Amino acid sequence: MTRKQRLVIIGNGMAGARFAEEVLARHGSALFDLVIFGDEPYGNYNRVLLSSVLAGTHDPRDIFINPLNWYEENGIKLHAGIRADSIDRQAKVVSAGGVVEPYDKLVIATGSSPFLPPLENLSDEAGGLKQGIFVFRTLNDCTEMIKYSDSARKAVVVGGGLLGLEAARGLLNRGLEVHVVHLRPHPMDMQLDSPAGTILKKMLERMGVRFHLAKQTSRVLGHDHVTGLAKQAGLTVERGIVVNDDLSCSGDPAVYAIGECAQHRGRVYGLVAPVWEQAQVLADRLACRSAQAVYQGSQVATRLKVMGVELTVMGEKEPDRENDEVVTYAEPSRGIYKKLIVRNGYLAGAILLGDGRTAPRLLQVFDRGEVLPENRAELLFPLAGESKALNVTDLPDTAQVCNCNGVSKGKIISAVKAGHRSLKNVCDATRAGTGCGSCKPHIQALLELASDGLAVNDPPYRVPVHG
Repeated sequence: MTRKQRLVIIGNGMAGARFAEEVLARHGSALFDLVIFGDEPYGNYNRVLLSSVLAGTHDPRDIFINPLNWYEENGIKLHAGIRADSIDRQAKVVSAGGVVEPYDKLVIATGSSPFLPPLENLSDEAGGLKQGIFVFRTLNDCTEMIKYSDSARKAVVVGGGLLGLEAARGLLNRGLEVHVVHLRPHPMDMQLDSPAGTILKKMLERMGVRFHLAKQTSRVLGHDHVTGLAKQAGLTVERGIVVNDDLSCSGDPAVYAIGECAQHRGRVYGLVAPVWEQAQVLADRLACRSAQAVYQGSQVATRLKVMGVELTVMGEKEPDRENDEVVTYAEPSRGIYKKLIVRNGYLAGAILLGDGRTAPRLLQVFDRGEVLPENRAELLFPLAGESKALNVTDLPDTAQVCNCNGVSKGKIISAVKAGHRSLKNVCDATRAGTGCGSCKPHIQALLELASDGLAVNDPPYRVPVHG
């Protein structure tokens, strides 16, 4: 028999664990002995739901995807709570303290590290963060924030991007006065243009968030309160670890990188859908030995819920060609903003804020590259003229319902037919709805369609009372 190769994965987060699942799904355990280094002392969990844990709408136990026993049952050697600290590409080994693991193929899936702005007075004498200062990246970060919030009255969130706003939502739900300091003139400037960002700001202010925009935090007051592996290994690192279309690192065909730590064609992705695509491509190359499997970049399209406000963004947010057509509609008082960027009759980008009804049709048009109707209003207002609002039940089985996890309508229907008759059971079985959660109404509609009247309700999760 041919000796199995050793496939070592550095990182047990969303990218690393998903890649391991994809390898197993392709019977890769017959080809590889899998070894994973995980920085945290437990199995893999859904980081997208950390903000819901902070807000008290999810129990921490419910966000775990693969518990520790899953690795043992699938023959994976997991070094839980052990941080890999060096890669020797000549000897082809990964070291972590006293642990040394040889590899034939190495996948780096370490994710990104939280950015700490160069603030004065941020650290204590030991070099750690002062009491009351947190980053928001791991389950432990989330747990520590929850504990500290019981004795706090006010919170300042530095950064008004998606993660910052989700942290603000969680802290607001826990009764704190929340201030968001953001360097740009409007929140979520990476995803939204100025009009959409301004409308979102006003909506969040009505919920209680206090914004300090176009301002840079300079220092922390008070005295008592308040990517290195790749470089070490000699790999090419810019904004991330530079990878080719086969996801191998420049200069070493035995080393690969996926997820937020990887830079492909000059781009680093911060959403989970591109991570899933990268994991699938790399699993095809390694487990199926398919040289035709290449990653050519992702069309970014996602549905989010920002503090309960529905938001759909896809493609480009601004026109960048002379003949680009821009179609917009706004009702700031109702928190509604819609924008299409049309290029040569196709959808190049869109922003939908405060109106989720038109999202399924637009996502379908964008994903499939369909020619747009001459009357653009048919897309922004599905009930205009003779057109009809697209119902998710009318979509083909191949249509993607959950963008975060890449789950199709057909997979959801199959799960219901297999006996998963509640929303939670369907979500657990398919992972649909376990990202941002904005697709749950569509999952519920498919559940009711396919269950022949036998759907059941989930018991409510009750927020624990502290004190």
